[in-house]
Amino acid sequence: MKSRSLGSVLAVGLIGLQVLAIFLVVTSSYVTSERTLIEHARDLLREAGINTAEHSKGFLQPAESAAELAARLAENSVVASDNPELVEKLLFQQLLITPQFSGLYYGGRDGDFVYVMRAHDGPAEFRSKIIRADGGSRWTELIWRNDDFTQVERGLDPEDTYDPRSRPWYKKAVRESTTIWTDPYIFFTSQQPGITLASPVLQEDGAIRGVIGVDIEISAISEFLARLSIGEHGSALIINHNGDVVAHPDQELIKILTSDGTLRFSEISEIDDPIARAAFGPLALAGGFPVEVETQSQFTYHNSSYVASILPVISKKLPWTIAVYAPEGDFTGALKQNRRQNMWFAVLVTLGTSLIALVVSRYIYRPVRDFEIRTTKISSGEIDPDAPAPKTYRELERANSALAKEAVARREAELEYGETFRLSPQGMAQISPETGAIIRVNARFCAITGFSEPELLQMHFADIAHPEETVPRLFGHGADGHDISVNRLMRCVRKDKTVIWATVNVILIRDQKGTLLHSVMTMEDVTSAKATEDQIKKLNKDISHLARGNTMGQMAKGLAHELNQPLTAIAQNADTALLVLSQDDADMSEMREILSAIEGQSLRAGEIIHALRDFIQKDGSAKSVFTFEDLLHQTLHLVRAEANEAGVTVETRLEPNLPPVYANRVQIAQVLVNLFHNAFEALTASSVRDRRVHVLAVRDGGLLKVSVQDNGPGIDSGINLFNQFETTKSAGMGLGLSICQSIVEANGGTIWNESTDTCGALFHFTVTLQLRSEATSRRPTEDSYAISDFDVRGETGT
Repeated sequence: MKSRSLGSVLAVGLIGLQVLAIFLVVTSSYVTSERTLIEHARDLLREAGINTAEHSKGFLQPAESAAELAARLAENSVVASDNPELVEKLLFQQLLITPQFSGLYYGGRDGDFVYVMRAHDGPAEFRSKIIRADGGSRWTELIWRNDDFTQVERGLDPEDTYDPRSRPWYKKAVRESTTIWTDPYIFFTSQQPGITLASPVLQEDGAIRGVIGVDIEISAISEFLARLSIGEHGSALIINHNGDVVAHPDQELIKILTSDGTLRFSEISEIDDPIARAAFGPLALAGGFPVEVETQSQFTYHNSSYVASILPVISKKLPWTIAVYAPEGDFTGALKQNRRQNMWFAVLVTLGTSLIALVVSRYIYRPVRDFEIRTTKISSGEIDPDAPAPKTYRELERANSALAKEAVARREAELEYGETFRLSPQGMAQISPETGAIIRVNARFCAITGFSEPELLQMHFADIAHPEETVPRLFGHGADGHDISVNRLMRCVRKDKTVIWATVNVILIRDQKGTLLHSVMTMEDVTSAKATEDQIKKLNKDISHLARGNTMGQMAKGLAHELNQPLTAIAQNADTALLVLSQDDADMSEMREILSAIEGQSLRAGEIIHALRDFIQKDGSAKSVFTFEDLLHQTLHLVRAEANEAGVTVETRLEPNLPPVYANRVQIAQVLVNLFHNAFEALTASSVRDRRVHVLAVRDGGLLKVSVQDNGPGIDSGINLFNQFETTKSAGMGLGLSICQSIVEANGGTIWNESTDTCGALFHFTVTLQLRSEATSRRPTEDSYAISDFDVRGETGT
């Protein structure tokens, strides 16, 4: 690759950093300012929506209160008198004091109707309509009045068929028996948007006498929206839960003439406001109105970006949604106008700083250039290397001196490594990781293997490894691609064919680039230590065997009694059989029963002898697969006599379907016998009458957890149970639990004592299970245990 000039790199780097810094500052400033302004715009939209909602509630709340007040007044005095003139006067007064009302009316349950409204045409400012229903006849009277309630004109309308009881506001107020609001609609007479509020009038007994209704013109809300300032071009509108636009800054946009000549509200998807349709129409068509939480969005209309906000409904009675939108340009326009000016200013600043960076780079590069010139002249012989260096050469000389020192230090390290390799008290060798060929060895490695150095350099490590050792796995890479680091015990063959045991450690050595150089092996002859370890294991087995013999000696009396019972029964049954056979009329059925009894007792004696033989024999080091339930019952045969003599009941609880155990069968039986023996001795020395030992076996992940608990006096807290030669028994050696601990740990488990809330001792130990599959282990519940009592007190045995 073509080399680059340090001066040009410095110049380009400094100028590039200046350009990048200015670009990042300008860009981040613009983006941050724009984001802040947009967030501010959304806050303004939210505030405008909240103001609109509060204004709407404030506009309608007095009307609701006035309507309910009129209903209460009617209940107390006017309606109860069944006088339409008094009802008219009451409604007239309420209409005068509440400017939001366009009309008030009362409909009775018998069809009577009184309606007072503001007249937009006619001879007077107010008009009343009174319908009287008397049985099957009815008549309608129209009255025009001034604001002082004086009558201007009066007449009948014989063609009127209006019945308030058929109107939706009447039915809904009666059905819900509370003040209700109707959906907004366009009033027929005034052709203005409005809403009806109705409240039931109750009798003293709670029955509904009639309904008072109020027509409220809501065009004032649209006028409020027209005055509302949201940026320069923003707008707010109110959308009913059915999608009708009930308020808009331009009131004419919310009315649509139907085919029958009446007016209805425009839906948001058809209103003649294209920006509002673009902002809220898709949501309405998808059934998204009303929203449960405030929803903010951005949209584009005619290449202009807008922000919009939709608020949740005002209340359950008024399910109106406030929707607000505004162009982003109302808030970010000034910022965008200044962007070009800022960019030109940034270009000018960049040019100025680039010139400064160029000057600085030349100043920084000058010492390097002088050093380069001096080096070139020294190479060409123009100047003496010992000649004084330029003033600016001192800094570069320090770097050169540091590099020289590092090279010297590296050579010294290599020399020290060579000496360490040669004089190491352990055997060391360098081996090729690809082929296993021996590259270098020290004297100790030669002494361990018996070969000379020239001989070893012609060999591979596989030549001195035992044939049964997996030598190729000592070098190279693992399955995951990472280097193998070996630390293992293995067998090697010396030159004289002697097999030795050696600890071998192997690591891979790489250079700074990661290239594999060689493997370094250290080897130590541990043949003597291995032999000593084997002798210790043999002594441990002998001690364990002696301990079992000692246990059998302690249980000899009980076992003799246990064997004597079936043998005595066999002898007695045999005498009885001979007596029966000596009779001429011998009963063969009785003979079969006697022979069956003899068979049963002989099998019992055989089981005891079999269990005794398995327990007392010397155990090998090999593990096997067996079922713990069989081992437990065989062990209980051994301790039956001792438990019988001590008056102890042994209860066993095993989880169903336990997997087999993988361990040394005889050793696990020895642990059980020792724990039983300790429990029996503790119970014999106690004053407990109901003497019991509980055995629990459950699955614990990949282990079998066995628990043995008695109800005896417990264990002194000052005793360290698993220390050798520490015991509470006057004739004990203190080896029982220590041997148990060694056995359990040798079989991959642990043993421990646990304090209990009640009296007695509790021991746990674990053994490895032989799992058939990788099924997920489960911890059984109390209900899943199989429970059986092994009562060894003779008469009620298992």
